[in-house]
Amino acid sequence: MAEHSASVTVNAPLHQVYQLYSHFNDYPKFMTFVKEVTYLDDQHSHWVVDVVGKHEWDAVNENWVPDGQIGWRSVDGIDNSGLVTFEPVGAAQTRVTVDVRYEPPAGLLGALGEALGAGGQFERRLQHDLEHFAEMVAQAPPGALDPTSSSYLFHAESAVSKGQATRAQEESMGMTGDAP
Repeated sequence: MAEHSASVTVNAPLHQVYQLYSHFNDYPKFMTFVKEVTYLDDQHSHWVVDVVGKHEWDAVNENWVPDGQIGWRSVDGIDNSGLVTFEPVGAAQTRVTVDVRYEPPAGLLGALGEALGAGGQFERRLQHDLEHFAEMVAQAPPGALDPTSSSYLFHAESAVSKGQATRAQEESMGMTGDAP
């Protein structure tokens, strides 16, 4: 099982950062490799990512502690799980740490790819995307940090901004018309 971690300090209070980050559906707005996260119900979600190829899975929420941590575990597709922790750094800053564990796809070939650098590439992208999240929060105009607001921010390098989100993701965010 491969394990990777990244963390960032966000210039916002803990509760606000937790609220923003716990909206999985918004990950394509600031992450480069997450193309879709759609909710199946209040505990299950469907994920589509592009990390050394396109991969999909369904996940169940696990280990959620309000203002403390959020977690998930795949129930099909790529075997993976993760935990995001939130720690206050004073009254106006929050440390976000993401720990991800996954079984590299393609068996022995995947494990070899992980050993030859694919895992390092994933970890660098994860760190980069966490920095995007912190930057978005720091540069947000008033009202732009409400995930339910139409003025909620998108990072310029996100999957959504680059037109790389899936149609299902765009539909879940109300970005497409009724035309097929």
